[in-house]
Order: sequence, then C-alpha cells, then structure tokens
Amino acid sequence: MTNTFCTDPKNPIRAEGLLRLSQFIPSILPISKSAWWAGVQSGKYPQSIKLGPRTTCWRAADIYELVEGGAEIMASNRAPA
Repeated sequence: MTNTFCTDPKNPIRAEGLLRLSQFIPSILPISKSAWWAGVQSGKYPQSIKLGPRTTCWRAADIYELVEGGAEIMASNRAPA
C-alpha cells in the first residue's frame, strides 16, 4: 500500500483527489492566481479539469509533484534582479 499523504508536515496536500485553486494558492504555492493561469496556458503548470461551468480543479498528484519540484519553479517566477 502506498502512502497517499505528503511526507512533509508543512505540506498538507494528499497525493490523490482533486483540489480547487483556493486550496493551494497562495497557501501552498506562493504565486498570484493570474500568474498561475498564465502558467497553465503556457504549459508550465498542470492542465485543469472542468467539473462544471464554474468549477475548475486540478489533480492533487499533479500539484503534489509541482510542490516537490518547486524550488526551480518558484525561482523561475521571480523577476530578474
């Protein structure tokens, strides 16, 4: 049986299920919603799943993977000095 929870106690994301944008931005991924949507459009971030006309979510496993590899992603979002 695999562990379905993140091993980092500071990161409460389960590795299964679906997450709404407000569940991980900005609390887990410290970027703006507009920067997130731009990244989704460009393919930098995972594609969304539409559950209804006003309900969008992402696979928790995709967000977990993004958080685990987040150092280079967060660095690339910062403006050059």
